Amino acid sequence: MTETTQPTDHRARLSHASPAAFWLERDERPDPQPRLTQDTRCDLAVVGGGYTGLWTALLAKQRDPGLDVLVIEQATCGHAASGRNGGFCSPSITHGLANGAERWPDEIGLLQRLGAENFDAFRRDLDTFGIDCGFVRSGKVTVAATPWQSAGLPGAVELANRHGEKARLLDTRELREYVDSPLWKTGMFTPDYALLDPARLVWGLRRACLDLGVRIAEHTEVTGLDTRAQPLRLRTPYAEVSAKRVALATNIYRPLLRRLSLSMLPVYDYALVTDPLTDEQLAAIGWQGAHGITTAGNQFHYVRKTDDNRILWGGYDAIYHYGSSTQEHLTQRPATFTTLAGQFAETFPQLDGVPFSHAWGGIIDSTTRFCMFSGTAARGRVAYALGFTGLGVGATRYGAEVMLDLLAGRKTERLRPTMVRRPPVPFPPEPVRYLGVQATRLSLAREDAHGRRNLWLRTLDRLGLGFDS
Repeated sequence: MTETTQPTDHRARLSHASPAAFWLERDERPDPQPRLTQDTRCDLAVVGGGYTGLWTALLAKQRDPGLDVLVIEQATCGHAASGRNGGFCSPSITHGLANGAERWPDEIGLLQRLGAENFDAFRRDLDTFGIDCGFVRSGKVTVAATPWQSAGLPGAVELANRHGEKARLLDTRELREYVDSPLWKTGMFTPDYALLDPARLVWGLRRACLDLGVRIAEHTEVTGLDTRAQPLRLRTPYAEVSAKRVALATNIYRPLLRRLSLSMLPVYDYALVTDPLTDEQLAAIGWQGAHGITTAGNQFHYVRKTDDNRILWGGYDAIYHYGSSTQEHLTQRPATFTTLAGQFAETFPQLDGVPFSHAWGGIIDSTTRFCMFSGTAARGRVAYALGFTGLGVGATRYGAEVMLDLLAGRKTERLRPTMVRRPPVPFPPEPVRYLGVQATRLSLAREDAHGRRNLWLRTLDRLGLGFDS
């Protein structure tokens, strides 16, 4: 896709957009739990109140109802990536089958099975704990806009079918039965894929934790972790926590272990949401089903409908700021919003003039291998699961199970994969890190435009390195 040629028109469609995540701007958002102001003790302290942390606390109480579990969140539960993502829930724990098969070909069968089992358990847990987050296995359509993208789809279908995933090609006529855009020529439909409401998942997990007796302290930043203390000691601005075990679920924020400082980098991703569409407008783009849509390029878009028939249009720009900056103001990027609005207009000219109600960004914890990693510290008393890189909504539950197994000293099948046992190759320090990211972004954009993978990307492929959202 090209940059918009009429930026003023596209900016006008953004003129009334709220600078907040669509999912989080609702009356049902719960009041925060009190901050921690007095010293306390617990059996398990979970640092981070997003998906990973809340799943960890919930499953810990399910395993042992008598366990005293405390979740410590620096803002409010789900305020970051867990409340700002697109709500796509993949059964993969490896950032998609292709990524897992390329990196761990000898283990991809195991990884696929563990992912499918986690996906089923995810759904059962929603029922068990009464979490209504709009979860539906609606499937996903991957669309191709160029001849070289279309040429890659048959191989993707073959790979999926070979490893037990249902997938089928869609020619131009069949694709029009799912969505009608002049830019999209062919597609691939994957039925075992889910959509959900990100914020309602966070709030449901939070409520289930509280119902089981988990303590949650919000607006409480953990500023330090003493791994030499017995028990472990966590510092916050107003109180200290003594804990027998600690689970770090901090996403891209300060991991509290120096060894992890180069394992991830913060990638900013952005999204728009339209005003609600009429039945006639949806019919004009041929989108009658509940499926999600992703584009096949490196700089890909993710697209879905909401319960009230808005369209969420996100992705494309993956922005890294020098020095791994994670400032809140960086979640607003007008230039990217204008670009996204222009691309939306090119994709759906039938919706000319439809305004956007929300425009926001969030931070993704990207690694060089695009998927989670885990490990322990303090002789097994501290565990972490981080680096989910964009397709982690479902995988966060798996990461929680991994941390609990590690902390319990259990040798489970979940701990067998190399993905779990070995960390990713770290990113280099600055300024090499920034220069490498920019070279990779430029190269990926050129491949999208011309269909050719240059020497830089081929070198990264050989080294097993990358940059993605």
